[in-house]
Amino acid sequence: MAELLHLTIGKLLEKTAANAPDHEAVVYPDRRLRYTYRQFDQLCRKVAKGLVALGIEKGEHVAIWASNTPEWLTAQFASAKTGAVLVTVNTNYQLSELEYVLKQSDATTLILMESYRGTSYIDILYKLIPELKESEPGKLASERLPFLKNIILMGDKRHPGMYLWDDILKLSGSVSEKALDHRMERLKEHDVINMQYTSGTTGFPKGVMLTHSNLANNAANIAECMNLSRKDRMCIPVPFFHCFGCVLGTLACVTAGATMVPVQEFNPKEVLSAVETEKCTAL
Repeated sequence: MAELLHLTIGKLLEKTAANAPDHEAVVYPDRRLRYTYRQFDQLCRKVAKGLVALGIEKGEHVAIWASNTPEWLTAQFASAKTGAVLVTVNTNYQLSELEYVLKQSDATTLILMESYRGTSYIDILYKLIPELKESEPGKLASERLPFLKNIILMGDKRHPGMYLWDDILKLSGSVSEKALDHRMERLKEHDVINMQYTSGTTGFPKGVMLTHSNLANNAANIAECMNLSRKDRMCIPVPFFHCFGCVLGTLACVTAGATMVPVQEFNPKEVLSAVETEKCTAL
């Protein structure tokens, strides 16, 4: 059994970045996107500062509805640095399921992609929240979802009522590095940092509250069981919204200093291509 970790997820990423700054952390072969651990940690800090500038406080619930995008991966660690609780939303959800999770989780912010496998998430959102089209970004007032204030869209095209991901990056300039460090120092390893929903096989899905310590140590033990090290490169085609992807995949790699090679949407040929071109040692 791996030695217990006593640190937050934000600090875990910082530790790995300090120990292996120039080692590749993230590779998206299809996007020709590569980050070292130093670069990835810096990007996560930038997004974290943007979330702080948006007014997101420790303990607030930030939902994310997207496939295995670079933004999803960044949001996982950026939200952890702010102390916000990341609520992972199944990419296959339709309107009623999305409404249930957003209501049940009291999410104040939703990060989403434009569409997934022919389903327009934007159309679903406007049907669920008609007021969104008349709202200013960050000032949503919805009868059905009274807690929800911010919508952040991954993409380049502007839509009424929504911030773009780039807006969050720009907002980061209004928050100092020192202010983010101060926020991170206030976080505790047993703070809830993630809410994942059960499948709802015998009833409505339940939000499972997970802490920094729970997730980091689960990941560390999985990494030890797989003998992961900096020499390893893990292809991750399983969904980030599930613990298989965001704990046994991404977090396990960070605890070991291994390289993450995500596949945005599962496709057998793309997975095999990623394994071959990136010389992955784990899948």
